[in-house]
Parts: sequence; C-alpha cells; structure tokens
Amino acid sequence: MTSPIPNAALVPPGLAPATAPVAPALTGANGSAAPAAGPSFSEVLAGTTTHAQAPKFSRHALDRVSRRGIELDAPTMARLTNGMSRAASKGSRDAVVFVDSTAFVVSVPNNTVITAVGSEHMREQVFTNIDSAVIA
Repeated sequence: MTSPIPNAALVPPGLAPATAPVAPALTGANGSAAPAAGPSFSEVLAGTTTHAQAPKFSRHALDRVSRRGIELDAPTMARLTNGMSRAASKGSRDAVVFVDSTAFVVSVPNNTVITAVGSEHMREQVFTNIDSAVIA
C-alpha cells in the first residue's frame, strides 16, 4: 500500500516534496483525453459580453413610450442595450440610461425597462431608487 498523496496546498512552505506528484489524466471510454464538461471560460466570457439581449419593456414603459411619442429605432435600442450592459458590468441594479434626450429607468438584473421619459417631460421628473446613471 502506498502512502496517500498530500494536497500541495496543505503542505507548509519548505516541506513540499522535491517532485510534485502528477494526477492521472482523465480519459474517455476509448482511452483518449476526456473533453471538459461545458464551455471554456473564454467562451462564456465572450458570450456574456458580445451577445447582450435587447431589454424587455414593462407594460408601464410601453404605455409611456407610446404616450410620449418616444422613437425606439434600431440605433436607439442598440445604445440602450449597450448602456444596460455597461451598468451590469459595474454591478448596478437600478439605473437610468440616457440615450440622446430620452431617459430610460431600467432594472438591470431583470433586463427590463421600467419607464421612459422624453426631454419635454424631463424637468418634472425625479428619479428615485437609482444606484447609477449611464450616458449611452
């Protein structure tokens, strides 16, 4: 019987064996190296930063957009999505994202626009419970 291989992280400095033991390679059924389970770290990172989903709009936000005549064209949506991604990367939960003369109050974890305010209504508004602001 051989002695157990110590965990190198638990051996005090200076007492580590001269040669570190090598763990056996994981092999598949046919003897080849077994593939790692799931995507690699770089694949996950690339997927979260470049494939941001367009935000959802709450019923209230859709009502405000329609009543206030706010234009939601492709460039505006792209900038809003980018602003929400930037807020998420900083750990924001509730933010106001400014796209040109429109302010979108968003729930970052839910990827949802809560309300929208155009420039003509901006002076009357007070944004509360916001932890960040993004100019997109």
